[in-house]
Amino acid sequence: MTEDFSRNLRLLCSYYKSIADVCRRMKMNRPQFNRYLGGHAKPSANTLRRFCDFFGVEEHEILLPHNQFLRLIQVRPRPSSDELRASPETEHLEHLGQLGHQGLDKYLGYYFEYHLSMAYPGKLLRMLTCLERQQDKVYYQRTERLQESPNDKIYHGKYLGFATFLIDRIFMVDYESLTDQEITQTILFPTFKNRVTRLTGLKLGVSGSGERMPCCARVVYEYLGPSVDIRRAFKLCGLYDLDSPDIDESIKQAVANDIQPGEWHFRARH
Repeated sequence: MTEDFSRNLRLLCSYYKSIADVCRRMKMNRPQFNRYLGGHAKPSANTLRRFCDFFGVEEHEILLPHNQFLRLIQVRPRPSSDELRASPETEHLEHLGQLGHQGLDKYLGYYFEYHLSMAYPGKLLRMLTCLERQQDKVYYQRTERLQESPNDKIYHGKYLGFATFLIDRIFMVDYESLTDQEITQTILFPTFKNRVTRLTGLKLGVSGSGERMPCCARVVYEYLGPSVDIRRAFKLCGLYDLDSPDIDESIKQAVANDIQPGEWHFRARH
């Protein structure tokens, strides 16, 4: 198995510009990779799966006798040079995903998100946010429902992004997927309690009004659970007056965008 596998692996690598390029893309240690290429080590089941996923072959194929594998590869379409060349932004995002996909499982589920509206000054906005794991990364969707008055048209916004956990902060980056006109970043404090109730932090974005003013606001995530009645939850989303009895007083206080004496920066509050 080891000799045929190593020859097959060398063949697959020959379609890339170098062994170093393959190691970099796979995030694999070069000395260990050389052991596989030289037939001095047998890959574990997990490593074998990584090779197959990367090169686009099946496990039983990569273990075939080399002459048989060579014929199989020769008749398959080869990836173009553009497909083999990973863009810089793809590499950076992949690196972030590898760094911070652990530690987020306890935060998966649905939240009401609260912050003072950037587009409607003096109003508090409640949104519905869902964090979910897809394979080895955590993605999320934020959905907003805007209606200034009962007679106005309802506007829906959908933000799609990914979350990363670095040391002791949750970093979230998303874009408005319906218009492609805004990117938002949110940084939250994690909770060290067993039960997730609320997360607080800051969000940076652009107001949806005509001036498109860059704004920063305090934000609160109120945990709802791993599953919810989405239609009922979404009906509760929208713009609220600051004195509305439908919003908990502690949330109003947590999202107040005030600066205390002696503070030199607009800071999140734990």
